[in-house]
Amino acid sequence: MKIIRLSVFLLAVSFACIARADNARFDLVGPKISVRVTRAGTTLPIAEVPNLRAGDKLWVKADLPASQKNHLLLIVAFLRGTTNEPPDDWFTEIDTWDKKRTREGTTITVPEGAEQAVMFVAPETGGDFKTLRSAVKGKPGLFIRANADLNEASFEQQRIERYLAAMKTVPANDKKAIQDRSGKLATTLALRPNADCFKQPVEQQVTCLTQSSAPVLLDDGHGQTIASAISTGPSSDFINAASATPVAGAGVYSAYVGAVVDLVHLVSTMRTAQFQYIPAIAFPNSETLNLKLNTPPSFINPKSVIVIGLPAIQEAKLPPLRPQNENQVSCLLQPKMALLLEGAPLVFSTSFAHDMTLHLNRTGAQTDLPLKPDAFEGGLVVTKEEQRRSLEEAAKEESAAKDGTKLASSTDLTVTGTVKGYWGFDAFDGPTLTLQQVAGDGWKVVGNSQLMTGKDNHLTLRGEGTACVQQIALTNKNGKDVDVSFKPAEGTSKGAEDAKNPLELAVSLKTVQPGDYSLAIKQYGSGDVSKVPLTAYTSDIRLDAVKLHRGDNVAVLSGEGLENVVSVEIAGQTFMPSGPSNDEKTVQLEAKTGVSPKEGTEATAKLKDGRTMKVKVAAQAARPGLTLISVNATATPQDGALPVTLGAKSDIPLNGRLTFVVQTKDAFPRNQTIEVATADGALKTTLSLKENNLVLQDARTAIGMLVPAKAFGQSGFGKLQMRPVAADGTTGDWTPLGTLVRTPDVTAIQCTTEDAPTCTLEGNSLFLAQTFGADKDFAKTAEVPIGFADGTFAVPTPADGRTLYVKLRDDPANAATVVLPKPVAPAPPPPPATAPVAAPAPASDGTRTPQPAPTVPPPSGENTTTTPNPQGGQTTPPQN
Repeated sequence: MKIIRLSVFLLAVSFACIARADNARFDLVGPKISVRVTRAGTTLPIAEVPNLRAGDKLWVKADLPASQKNHLLLIVAFLRGTTNEPPDDWFTEIDTWDKKRTREGTTITVPEGAEQAVMFVAPETGGDFKTLRSAVKGKPGLFIRANADLNEASFEQQRIERYLAAMKTVPANDKKAIQDRSGKLATTLALRPNADCFKQPVEQQVTCLTQSSAPVLLDDGHGQTIASAISTGPSSDFINAASATPVAGAGVYSAYVGAVVDLVHLVSTMRTAQFQYIPAIAFPNSETLNLKLNTPPSFINPKSVIVIGLPAIQEAKLPPLRPQNENQVSCLLQPKMALLLEGAPLVFSTSFAHDMTLHLNRTGAQTDLPLKPDAFEGGLVVTKEEQRRSLEEAAKEESAAKDGTKLASSTDLTVTGTVKGYWGFDAFDGPTLTLQQVAGDGWKVVGNSQLMTGKDNHLTLRGEGTACVQQIALTNKNGKDVDVSFKPAEGTSKGAEDAKNPLELAVSLKTVQPGDYSLAIKQYGSGDVSKVPLTAYTSDIRLDAVKLHRGDNVAVLSGEGLENVVSVEIAGQTFMPSGPSNDEKTVQLEAKTGVSPKEGTEATAKLKDGRTMKVKVAAQAARPGLTLISVNATATPQDGALPVTLGAKSDIPLNGRLTFVVQTKDAFPRNQTIEVATADGALKTTLSLKENNLVLQDARTAIGMLVPAKAFGQSGFGKLQMRPVAADGTTGDWTPLGTLVRTPDVTAIQCTTEDAPTCTLEGNSLFLAQTFGADKDFAKTAEVPIGFADGTFAVPTPADGRTLYVKLRDDPANAATVVLPKPVAPAPPPPPATAPVAAPAPASDGTRTPQPAPTVPPPSGENTTTTPNPQGGQTTPPQN
């Protein structure tokens, strides 16, 4: 006996190896078989029958084409256990070529004690029926397992095919629709689509999901329970071992057809006629079993026997439907309301569930709404189609008042509804759900209601009845709408109050400008649009702190988005931005009077979008202060140079000495310094008691001394200011000292007469002058060109004979003067008239003898101006 078992097992392994090379995809069209089932006077097509029971009458007819040439034998067999062979009368032979049977069909009654039903389609041969019956009776457990596997494979195949067919209707370029529909189908059909398909370009995702790879089947305890009807017994261990044989490379359906292929090959060894058993997966459509094969039938030895599974003979396994979300509320006002349910994929992939209704526990309106399973919508959909009422009233719906259920009015916000229907011949009650039956109102945004532009926002919307919200948009007066996505808020309660639970809103304002908006709420069953006013504010505004010294009227605000700040109120005073900030993270504020806030207090900032924001005040110690008492600037002329008198009292000569006196309110701190700098900050120097350029006159008064040329170099010019600097680096206010001015060194001026248009000016750094004028009105001028570097320059002759006016480049608004040491002399008078002088007589040689010139007295005055020379001597007047 052990040797026989070993031989049979080796045969199983050998046939399993053959199956590895076979293509296990069921893509060959097989014959069609029509089947109807009658129970207690009610007849259903085979597509609506999930299980058989003893006493059921099966009407069977082969739906073969009129041109069918080969005679096919249809055999219906009943099985009763893996170790209990069925009697001979449990096998029915149907000759499909018999015209009468073909026309009328054959009715077979399910015998008492039967557990499985299976059909065979075999070519007509001598002894074919008896041979097949003997094979089944000899190894009933093999065919029981094969029948269960074929039923399960059919269920799973229908789930996959329903998914693929639905996905092909989704637009290939709509990414959101692809993922949404795939997710709904996967949930209701218990599938796991290939996630890698969503990584591909949008236009390729549907193709990937429907062709390149089939979805992964998740466990479906309901379908497996229906298909499983295997008896226990001594042969069950061997059956399980055979079915566990792996089948590699068998295609996308290998996971559940491998056991079928192995078992059929194993059964094929138990024959006397030359038969080869091939499995068929059934796709029921009404009363027709559409068969798909994975192996082409053969009409030569070994001839093919097609094995077809029929529903198990057992008690009904009612669908364990449950809501996808325990807190979900559906809207009765929605034209195509879908009840999102899961837990029983066969409800959506087969026709086992039929004549389904939603029974409403209410009064004063229709209480039963027809339902239709729709995997594409992800649940049961209310339909207006008339429902078939051919079933007996075996399970009449009892009144809600009888079973104690509280009835609601048709005007109440919510009502409960129970899913009812038939699973084959058996009535069943599904889950009871909460439904909203009137439009909601009382809308308001709770929690954080601020919208920020330039980013994604999340709001919470509450109202009396949120389940019937159809669409939400953000609108403004310009008519530009922004779609708002919404979903029930997480962690909401369960029960009738679910319809009042808030909605989570996702509002994208990345391209929206700040301003006033409204949430426009449109509901199913209502033509009105409810509006909730909102304001969109500027985003990316962060106020870190506002810093100021006590007593100051100037503060510095730090943060981000500061260009949106209008003003800041500190200790009752309004501080306004005083100008553009040096960087994007700070802005200077200024008020009319100073304030002294306490440390840690808050200021209130007003923004351009109308908001106010709080900001912490960082109050620092009072800044050091100085009062300027006097300023004295003296020039130090160069040796041999004419003095240049500056045009304004506030001008400070670079080549000179600056002395200023300052005074403090309290004692002058000995570690305090004074910073002197140009207004642009390019040049600066520090005076201190330590360096002896700052000297205390008394406890409150200090004298600052500075040689500008030494402190700033020969290129120092511009507005000059000073401020106190405390030992910790805190600075006081700037106080103007004057304007630092450079002057040219004029060493000599050569003027001939007062009628001469110009004089010649000699000296150094003449380029520091911009314009020379003959008088203070600069009626006659000489412009010094840019780039001039000579030591002499022609200037207009002074109008008064002594004063030359100069516009300096460092302060052209205030003309300086250079005074000549002596005025320009007036022009000499013309010589007196004299008697004509006789021409000299010619010499003997023809030449004239020259005569001495007449003597003309010199004029009483000089005819030139004498100016100092660089050596300090006097010049000698030129001789005529």
